[in-house]
Amino acid sequence: MPRRTKPYLLHANFRPDAEIDFDAYPYCIPAVRDMGSIDFHPNVTFLVGENGSGKSTVVEGIAVALGFGAEGGTKNVKIQTTDSISPLQDNLRLARSTPAPRDGYFLRAESFFNVATYMDEMGYLEGYGGKSLHRQSHGESFMAVLLNKLRGNGIYLLDEPEAALSPSRQLAALSAIHQLVEDQSQLIIATHSPILLSYPHAKIILFDKTGVSEVDFEDTEHFVVTRDFLNNYPRRLEQLLADDEA
Repeated sequence: MPRRTKPYLLHANFRPDAEIDFDAYPYCIPAVRDMGSIDFHPNVTFLVGENGSGKSTVVEGIAVALGFGAEGGTKNVKIQTTDSISPLQDNLRLARSTPAPRDGYFLRAESFFNVATYMDEMGYLEGYGGKSLHRQSHGESFMAVLLNKLRGNGIYLLDEPEAALSPSRQLAALSAIHQLVEDQSQLIIATHSPILLSYPHAKIILFDKTGVSEVDFEDTEHFVVTRDFLNNYPRRLEQLLADDEA
């Protein structure tokens, strides 16, 4: 099946009538303030940056604006175990193309436990391979979503999906992402994983203190730091673990 020639989600920006205090959270984050300049790739867009750079906040805002619950799952999963939800989605305007996606999912690592609990309570496990997500390891449950729940021809938002995955499982996840792309899906992924970031022809958007900008894979800190450490790990360990008095 051919890849999509245009994305389901074209871009996201602030509504022209939005009344925004750019000194208040999350709009005070430079990348959130600058997010109107993001155009999404038809296949895969990665959001990268340091902790606190706003990438997860933007993924959450887009997901909620699309109709997903803030803690993840399909649009039918409406759970809320915290009140600390960003107001970002209330001021977003999403530009979408047609036809609409047939499937969708928001995978959020930090609240996936709550989604798994909800699935057990509802007794709906068929879409997850027929086995309770709580009776699998964290990594196995993430892979159950990628391999069983995501059916293709959909839009999928993944927030740090590598959090529970070993390096070999990240490679398997990379393969699953490619299969979804081949099945005419669009993915928006916030990640720290250089393995996932290696996906060919993806757009990589860097969130930093200057705002947002597009970067190449080999120019990301994730690639540069990982390659340097692996190629020079004895020296890097010596530097990192050196006695302060030395």
